Amino acid sequence: MLKEERLDYILKKLKADRKVLQTELSTDLQVSEDTVRRDLESLAQSGLLIKVRGGAIPHSPNPYSFKERTLFHSDDKLLMAQKALALLHNGQTVILDGGTSTLSLVKIFPPELQLTVITNSVPIAAQLIEHPKTQVILTGGRVNKNAQTAGGQETMRMLRRVRADLCFLGVCSLHPILGVTGMNMEEAEVKTTMVECASHVVALATGDKMGTAEPYKVCNITDLDTIITDNAELEFLEAYREQGIRVV
Repeated sequence: MLKEERLDYILKKLKADRKVLQTELSTDLQVSEDTVRRDLESLAQSGLLIKVRGGAIPHSPNPYSFKERTLFHSDDKLLMAQKALALLHNGQTVILDGGTSTLSLVKIFPPELQLTVITNSVPIAAQLIEHPKTQVILTGGRVNKNAQTAGGQETMRMLRRVRADLCFLGVCSLHPILGVTGMNMEEAEVKTTMVECASHVVALATGDKMGTAEPYKVCNITDLDTIITDNAELEFLEAYREQGIRVV
């Protein structure tokens, strides 16, 4: 089998199974594990997968701007937002990470909900300006125009002065072993700080982001208390429940 055929097979299997193992690929392709290892390294260098010990997993399907992402999975994000709303109660202090899933949540805040919301998201702050009973605190920092969020040391300094009841993370990638990861180092650092500043951490993630990974670590998977997703019946979610995380 030609190298190009092997690479095509690996990518198709990765898409179908959400992971590939070197030992299985060696058997399937009838080549040595060293050959498979080199093939995986070639695909990783091309940005087509994340190489991990013994195999590979997919990248997060999230290469678009904030504005473009608002158009994707809108029904799924609304479903997640409705589930997340059940965790909110009057008097809470809530950290909202910048993301399209968290934006979907604030769009359905009932007018009688009384919260203090701390966010680094410009669109979320703008959305809540019109809310009659929610206090909004927008963190400082340099604004990333693509993500429409503030970041950097100033953002993290402000967050460290907070002890929130809840933190809602818009998640790029979730993996039961590798944890929560992201594509941007500065954004990952801000998310890490948010996790450290909250009593209860909730990840909002559609099913296509499960079992994926990116280069920059946000937190261990066990730092999450709850995962809210669009389909809690998916079989692979059991790996998260086994670690004590509530999945809804």
